[in-house]
Amino acid sequence: MRPLRACLGAAAAVTLAAAGTTALVAGNASGATTALSNRWYAAAPYLMPLDNDPPSAAAIMDATGLKAFQLAFVLAPNGGGCSPTWGGTAAVPSDTAVQSVINTIRAKGGDVSVSIGGYGGTKLGQTCADAASTAAAYQQVITKYELHAIDFDLEEPEYENTAAIRNEIGAAKILQQNNPGLYVSVTTAGTADGTGWFGKQMLLEAKSQGFTPNNFSIMPFDGGFNGAASQTSALTNFNSILQSTFGWDQATAYAHEGFSGMNGRSDTGEYFTQADFQTVLDYATSHNMDRFTFWSLNRDRQCTPADNGGRTSGTCSSVAQNSWDFAKYSVKFAGVTPPTTTPTPTPTPTPTSCKTAWSSTTVYVKDDEASYGGHNWKAKWWTQNEVPGASQWGPWTDEGAC
Repeated sequence: MRPLRACLGAAAAVTLAAAGTTALVAGNASGATTALSNRWYAAAPYLMPLDNDPPSAAAIMDATGLKAFQLAFVLAPNGGGCSPTWGGTAAVPSDTAVQSVINTIRAKGGDVSVSIGGYGGTKLGQTCADAASTAAAYQQVITKYELHAIDFDLEEPEYENTAAIRNEIGAAKILQQNNPGLYVSVTTAGTADGTGWFGKQMLLEAKSQGFTPNNFSIMPFDGGFNGAASQTSALTNFNSILQSTFGWDQATAYAHEGFSGMNGRSDTGEYFTQADFQTVLDYATSHNMDRFTFWSLNRDRQCTPADNGGRTSGTCSSVAQNSWDFAKYSVKFAGVTPPTTTPTPTPTPTPTSCKTAWSSTTVYVKDDEASYGGHNWKAKWWTQNEVPGASQWGPWTDEGAC
């Protein structure tokens, strides 16, 4: 994704869908909270709290009824090492910024899961020596933020590294054992056949280690998909893979299966609308699947006229929508009816003055700014000759039109 100890059975999923938020308890002064129902962690959409123009979690909660957020991503330090950071740059032990976001969410009766890995950066499974040290790094995250849920987002290039995947799956198993009740999801790439060769190898690694998370979720986008029908077909095929790999019957496989979509325009130019999300949501609930999430809340708002030029953005969806339209499908999956009032679309901001034009020969360091393509951009780290906006996961943060 640019990114979970007992499993939810079919009957439990139906019960939770009807019960909604019975497990909710508001946070105390320290920011700690009792766990939500697992159904909320299963419904939590991804939110980047430090990048891609983070929206207000409190505003999203007020507008939609959403209670859980999947914060992304914990990585190894950009300079190497086996210690957890946000995005490779912000050390978890000294973090206050993400903690503040979590405290705000918990003060309103919500909670968070944390996602490790994702599409960009270096993963801890690649840099830590073994499963035990990988788990120790992630335990720092669980302990600091008093987590009840965690997501392992295993994809390129990490999931092509056998040793790294062994470390990640081994770490997930250790965390599951050492943190009773921890909700653990494993997210990986989706293909028309369900998942590809490396995804299947990851499942075999989990089987060999005797590890069963709450769910294995696939991301059916960026792989030649065309709307909801292609996604539900992939989910059906992935269910067969889970059956054959673990020896589960169909219902058990669905109870361990999850969907992780991408709202609006994908990285490869596919489009997934609100209607597509409703179709996949109906599929997920009718098959008693364990998880329904998407990438991302940072994108769950309409692009401004300057942004909406047929490109994929990390800060808007490139489809017509009201703010937080897609979050409401997560709320429905959790068994709650979203508010019926239509949110006011995010107003078009007044363009600011442009910074000095970006140059391919200039060296930029963290927080340096430049203009390119009618937008201002801020460097996330050291970079040279990397075009702003060329990749959603590149070194530049889009600060908007100028």
